[in-house]
Amino acid sequence: MIKGLGHIALTVQDMEKSLHFYCTVLGFERAFDIRDDEDKPWIEYIKVAPGQFIELFYGGLNSPQKVEHPIGFNHLCLEVHNIHEIANHLNAQGLTLDIEPKRGKDHNYQCWIRDPDGNRIEFMQLEPSSPHLNC
Repeated sequence: MIKGLGHIALTVQDMEKSLHFYCTVLGFERAFDIRDDEDKPWIEYIKVAPGQFIELFYGGLNSPQKVEHPIGFNHLCLEVHNIHEIANHLNAQGLTLDIEPKRGKDHNYQCWIRDPDGNRIEFMQLEPSSPHLNC
């Protein structure tokens, strides 16, 4: 049946800023693009790992209205080897972490940042006592 997660899709306001963030800052690879029926840029695929992508759509104009306790997308979580290494890298790129590295209730270490469109991104370092590894 289901094999795994293939991609997450985000509509972005400024593709160049988003490509810089995901490819230059985070180090992902720009894999391929798809053009629309009029041969205009439509989607950019960013490779995270084999078979895993972040799909960036052109054309975002309006940020979602902020509401208390929204339903829907919450955040993207990226697994890292070393939480302090990624935090130092992000700081060296001139970015400010929303949450500095700390241990979460799931025993894993995490830190948080936002992409150019304000989407929340969690970086997570799995620990041996993590429920993610023990199920």
